[in-house]
Amino acid sequence: MTETILPAQPGELEAVAETLAQAFQTDPALSWILPDPDHRARALRSLFRTLVPADVRAGVALRASGDEAAALWRAPGQAHSGMFEFLRTVVPLVATFGATLPRGLKVQGSIDAHRPKGRFWYLHYVGVRPGHQGKGHGGRIIRAQTGVADRDGLPCWLETATPENVPLYQRLGFVTEVEWDVPGGPHFWGMMRPAG
Repeated sequence: MTETILPAQPGELEAVAETLAQAFQTDPALSWILPDPDHRARALRSLFRTLVPADVRAGVALRASGDEAAALWRAPGQAHSGMFEFLRTVVPLVATFGATLPRGLKVQGSIDAHRPKGRFWYLHYVGVRPGHQGKGHGGRIIRAQTGVADRDGLPCWLETATPENVPLYQRLGFVTEVEWDVPGGPHFWGMMRPAG
């Protein structure tokens, strides 16, 4: 049976955060920022408990009905967080990253520097729980929102530091526009999906 993809309701945001925390445990960028796996597991739960509500305020959180997959999309014009959002999230993020915060800021600064300006849907995070990867859940949850973008005549943007994900995104219509290396850290691809 194919799962249903729907916007997460307030009582489902914790499940979205847990799905993303599990999915990003082996992410190259977050593994570089948080090299200790045990610390990373705890920190990712805290990180996504902070990010999910912030991204819901700026767009939409999608979840698969069985929590196999989740995605955070920031609405057109909302890709760059403002000062109010920064102030709202800074204390939890400092507590989450602790001594690794400088690496986190280095990664975030490089992402911000390479993200284009303009109006587009921003795929901030998408992930599939480890036991469900490779079964099409990621493609389905991404297509749920790219269909909305196509209806509205808007492009979509994402960044990834996971080379294995680049072909998936290409199959979904994303094209690499820029690649860069975080000094001393991970390699990134910035990809745009033209309006359909």
